[in-house]
Amino acid sequence: MQSPKIRIASYNIRKARGLDQQRRPERILHVINDLCADIVVLQEADMRMGRRKPALPRALIETHTDFDLVEISANGISIGWHGNAVLVRKGLHVRDRQRLDLPGLEPRGAVRLTLDIGAGDNGARTGLTVLAAHLGLRRRDRRAQLASLIETATADPHTVIAGDFNEWSSCSGLEPLTPHFEIHSPGLSFHARRPVAALDRFALSRGLELRDGGVEQGPLARRASDHLPIWSDIAIGATTC
Repeated sequence: MQSPKIRIASYNIRKARGLDQQRRPERILHVINDLCADIVVLQEADMRMGRRKPALPRALIETHTDFDLVEISANGISIGWHGNAVLVRKGLHVRDRQRLDLPGLEPRGAVRLTLDIGAGDNGARTGLTVLAAHLGLRRRDRRAQLASLIETATADPHTVIAGDFNEWSSCSGLEPLTPHFEIHSPGLSFHARRPVAALDRFALSRGLELRDGGVEQGPLARRASDHLPIWSDIAIGATTC
């Protein structure tokens, strides 16, 4: 039996404000649809101030995509938690969800989901834990936030951390991950007009295998936000005959 496979994408949508300074949520959703992903984690999915209204209206998600919004909001208005939101392909079962507070100078949070992926010959489904995060601007905070996420994920055999890691360096700043996770940067994702940094990443625990990955660089993605979306095809567990 082959290992279950899934495509996960991460996208900092900058509150749906494009490089033309226009807020166009339908444009963001068009880019998301083109990713052909099963799970999409979003950063900056809610407005920052006041009641934190969603940058992507629920009605547009329902009418313009084949995704379900994972309800994670604490106030009944936002679609995310500290701007982190998750869309899952219709039919995917979300077994568990949790809001996480992260340490640091500025308020930051993450979302933890457990999903049932694939099915074996005996009908059993494989669990996949997704931690969606937008890490802080200071490296010392990012290190503490990663340590907190790892502590949350230690009991889960198949875990992917996905999001905007906000780390410009390719060799420093992500040390808390290295004993437990393999870090993958599909490519340069920031700035969308002229990409120079791989701020957006995936970290895969043991038992997960990266099969493919990339950065969406189409003309619409280059206008819709200041980040380009990234994606990875992941196999869960070893392949057996």
